Amino acid sequence: MNRRTANIPLSVLDLSPIRHGHGPAEALGNTVELARAAEAYGYRRFWISEHHNTTAMASSATAIMIGQVAAATERINVGAGGIMLPNHAPYVVAEQFGTLATYHPGRIDLGLGRAPGTDPWTTRALRRRHESGADFPEQVAELRGYLAPGPGDRKVRAVPGEGVDVPVYVLGSSTFGAALAAREGLPFVHAAHFSPDQLLEALERYRTEYRPSAAHPQPYAIVAANAVVADTEQDAVRTFSTMQQKFLTHFRGEMRILPPVDDIDRVWAPQEAQMVNAMLRESFVGTPDTVRAGLTDLARRTGADELMIVSEAWDFEARKRSYELLAKTWNL
Repeated sequence: MNRRTANIPLSVLDLSPIRHGHGPAEALGNTVELARAAEAYGYRRFWISEHHNTTAMASSATAIMIGQVAAATERINVGAGGIMLPNHAPYVVAEQFGTLATYHPGRIDLGLGRAPGTDPWTTRALRRRHESGADFPEQVAELRGYLAPGPGDRKVRAVPGEGVDVPVYVLGSSTFGAALAAREGLPFVHAAHFSPDQLLEALERYRTEYRPSAAHPQPYAIVAANAVVADTEQDAVRTFSTMQQKFLTHFRGEMRILPPVDDIDRVWAPQEAQMVNAMLRESFVGTPDTVRAGLTDLARRTGADELMIVSEAWDFEARKRSYELLAKTWNL
């Protein structure tokens, strides 16, 4: 590993997967346990996603989960990867994350995305306007305004929240989020773990258009990718089949977290394999040396300042083991 990639921190993105036939209580408990393990292994951040109306993920009340995880850990940064801002009133998000940051000073991150994280029916249930998403930049500005220090005679104040240090990150899978992060002088996180097509284009635009801010004089890019590490290549490939089936079942109409299979080609049709593999292109599967080499190359290709790792498995111990092996080979 060269000096540039050797110093790149690794972080964890957790979707709190619910195994098919099991319940959310197990998934939520695993999230807390995984966060404790990630802290012990040396990961920089532990972020939690936002998804709704799916039996495959328990990460719907993201702010509540962040509070539980932060309370169960001591040092690791805990945050949202991310809050899908058009689903929420910016004022409420400012209060929630101001409260979290007051409980856990210097440890709370706020990643913001503009996708709904769900289907059209649930979008309506969230009271989300059809045109929302287009006004994401305005929502980000409003939210940051509530978090900024200000005069005591403000008509609307976020308490806690006003003047509280809550770092904001822009999440995206296209050049839209990259351009917004560049314009506002904010860190940018690319969701290459499921949408890698515009990865290099988005990062190029982010860096080219970046306007330095007081908090971030230089651009800071995080790239999310999948990694499954095991003691043998065969075990890693088999473990990874759970993630492959997750996307396969999503294409078929109902996402599920299913047990691993020995031969994934017996499960899907060629066209389905092509679609899933396209989405999971930035996935690194194998022994520690294999995955380290793949992630090192990803860091080289993208110039990433940080990598955020998604590692899913049917067996929770295999999932923890994946993060442990990666941390050791990366010298965290």
